[in-house]
Amino acid sequence: MTHRLTSKDILALGFMTFALFVGAGNIIFPPMVGIQSGEHVWTAAVGFLITAVGLPVMTVIALARVGGGVDALSRPIGKGAGLLLATVCYLAVGPLFATPRTATVSFEMGIAPLTGDGELPLFIYSLIYFVLVIGVSLYPGKLLDTVGHFLAPLKIVALTVLGVAALIWPAGTTAPATEDYQRAAFSSGFVNGYLTMDTLGALVFGIVIVNAARSRGVESASLLTRYTILAGLIAGVGLTLVYLSLFKLGNGSGALVAQSANGAAILHAYVQQTFGGMGSFFLAALIFVACMVTAVGLTCACAEFFAQYLPLSYKALVFILGLFSMVVSNLGLSHLIQISIPVLTAIYPPCIVLIVLSFTLNWWNKSSRLIAPTMLVSLIFGIIDGVKTTGLKDMLPAFSQHLPLADQGLAWLPPSLVMLLVAAIVDRVKGREQVTAHS
Repeated sequence: MTHRLTSKDILALGFMTFALFVGAGNIIFPPMVGIQSGEHVWTAAVGFLITAVGLPVMTVIALARVGGGVDALSRPIGKGAGLLLATVCYLAVGPLFATPRTATVSFEMGIAPLTGDGELPLFIYSLIYFVLVIGVSLYPGKLLDTVGHFLAPLKIVALTVLGVAALIWPAGTTAPATEDYQRAAFSSGFVNGYLTMDTLGALVFGIVIVNAARSRGVESASLLTRYTILAGLIAGVGLTLVYLSLFKLGNGSGALVAQSANGAAILHAYVQQTFGGMGSFFLAALIFVACMVTAVGLTCACAEFFAQYLPLSYKALVFILGLFSMVVSNLGLSHLIQISIPVLTAIYPPCIVLIVLSFTLNWWNKSSRLIAPTMLVSLIFGIIDGVKTTGLKDMLPAFSQHLPLADQGLAWLPPSLVMLLVAAIVDRVKGREQVTAHS
């Protein structure tokens, strides 16, 4: 007897996937792109949607096809390298950056305007916040019920209100595009899409989505793949609609805030102007639910992953990860964000290479010949791009400033394509040699 999901469950799975994705970064970065890109907003939007929607959905589909997590996807690069990549991804989107960020962002949007930016209010807030996160994460089998049927619809209603408002009541004028967007609107949007961390998130959430379907008794591999892909597509449509409305909101906020304002400030100003004092409360609640769901998904995924390799139980790991994230969120987030940008800039390129090439495995005689060297090259140049975002950029050799596409943050792309071409030729030649040797 094969268990199938009802259409209501498939929709809930899609909503859950969408809700896992829409965390702090997804609500904050689009308005910034909107306000800074001025008249080029839709060109920048296309670039942003490729990395912030296209890649995550591709990732979910790629994981569904291999039926598991990053470790299954990274098989062509060997066990050790794959495990290292998976660990870095899980730590980056888990306790080191993304999970603490959900707490501090929701604090800054909702609580700080009332209490001030002090250390004590943040400590008390993060304590309550992570107690709730740990509480929900201890029961991952209930995720589809708590998140899919309850929290996610709440989040979707709130985002819909915000999106419709941005269309009906634009705040006013469009500011002219900043220098970066005048020079390269598309690739500026493309690189800004990294900051949502959704592609890394998708590498981590893939297993959560598959397990949520399994918790409903679905065992058949082909059905699991189908449901996961459907969930990914539903989430992709939702994300696109949210982003488009937030681009529009930011694009019209030129008169409300300085163009250099961060996304939290832009949203706050818009909501304050459109909805008044109640609006600020509404925004705080929206951000709280959004961040909370993402934190729960990340904590569950990290605990499930590390439970396979460490002599600790899932529940013990939920407590450890929750407490560690709480400590990090108090130690000074600005410091953490400074570390996270170069780390993300460095690890994104090899992840993108792995995901895109995972769709081509059947084309090659031996896929590891292509995937491993191309990922390595993209990592090396990703690290150069990453170092450029730090204070150590003067230590880099001069040529690194003049690499093709370097000023657009995409210096890793041309060398990776060259490496891929070389590896493909080697694979063809070696494949042929073996065939002639056997005949």
